[in-house]
Amino acid sequence: MILTLTIIFVLLLLSAFFSGSETALTAASRPYMHQLEQTGDKRATLVNKLQQNKVHLIGAILLGNNLVNILASALATSLLISIFGEAGVIYATIAMTLLVLIFSEILPKTYAIRNANIAALALAPIVRIVVIIFSPFSWLINLFVRGIFTMFGANYNASDAYEAGDEELRGAIELHAGEDEQAVRHERAMLRSVLDLAEVQVSEIMTHRSDATTIDADQPQDEAIDQMLASPYTRVPLWRDDPDNIVGVLHAKALLREIRSHGNNPDAIDLIGLASDPWFIPEQTLLLDQLESFRQRREHFAVVVDEYGSLMGIVTLEDIIEEIVGDIDDEHDVTPQEVTREHDGSFILDGRETIRDLNREFDWGLPDEEAATLAGLILHESRRIPQVGQSFMFHDFRFDILERERHQITSVCVTPMLSEHINKVRD
Repeated sequence: MILTLTIIFVLLLLSAFFSGSETALTAASRPYMHQLEQTGDKRATLVNKLQQNKVHLIGAILLGNNLVNILASALATSLLISIFGEAGVIYATIAMTLLVLIFSEILPKTYAIRNANIAALALAPIVRIVVIIFSPFSWLINLFVRGIFTMFGANYNASDAYEAGDEELRGAIELHAGEDEQAVRHERAMLRSVLDLAEVQVSEIMTHRSDATTIDADQPQDEAIDQMLASPYTRVPLWRDDPDNIVGVLHAKALLREIRSHGNNPDAIDLIGLASDPWFIPEQTLLLDQLESFRQRREHFAVVVDEYGSLMGIVTLEDIIEEIVGDIDDEHDVTPQEVTREHDGSFILDGRETIRDLNREFDWGLPDEEAATLAGLILHESRRIPQVGQSFMFHDFRFDILERERHQITSVCVTPMLSEHINKVRD
């Protein structure tokens, strides 16, 4: 009896080992293990190798776990039948169910799920030996399972398309937490923006032509120089005959150097000859591609045109960087109109505010597929040019038109209608 109880106890320990190993090795962080492997951790290398072939790993662990559980139950049944007769079957079933459930399943799996990385590193060398020992048996079992899959028309080799894709990264970003909620929110926004670079077009972040500073190259030289010096920008496009006809990009440093070399005589300066050739890009260019192009060409400035070649706006390297880290203002930047928050939870916003910036700053969910700015979203949803005083409700927000210049919406009162949005505003 003592020998049988001892064997049952050992088998329960082995069951706990298999259960904890399965949970730890499947729940261990793949990025963390990859990082440890890069630093030379051999145990992390073992964990990664085991995770790469999960079919054999799970097969070997389940085979060992079921073997010890069935053997322990058989021994317990035999022992209790010898003591209590036929009623021993019931006693053995109840006793082994409780013992296996508590000590061989819940306890080891709870510890493993709470300490997955530590447990995986500790158990990987032993599990590796178990996998090698059981590999012939698990191979036969997997072959049998593959046959069953084929019989029912299921794809045995199918895998989750999002297992290692962007969606997994986005989910990890949303789970990112910390003590400083404001800092964490900013970090999440930056990480999301990095992933979005391959999906966002330059037309969504560019400075629209109506807000861009351009200079007529045919006007008197002193007037052009005054406009250049009054501009907060280092580079300014030059146009001739038509504002769409961009003929060059003038750099302030090159202009000042030229003025000094000609003894402060503006009439002796050739602005067109001084300007660099403009770089035209289509409005559909993705930010990630444009960032790489900026790096390869060693340029910071591009002119965005539509399918007809008409000027759409200006995009710079700083625009793409700001898309990731947020606004970067210097002493020459024109301070944008500040967002006014009302006591009722509403916002007074400029119609030119981009939807991406609003979603990032206030954690809203306004769609930006059809329109890049707040005014564009209102025009798209309302299917009209609204009048001052009109109100619209869509996407769980209320939009009140406050001001309009000609056909351009310049001021909007935005009120979140859902309580969760209002709570975010108050926080």
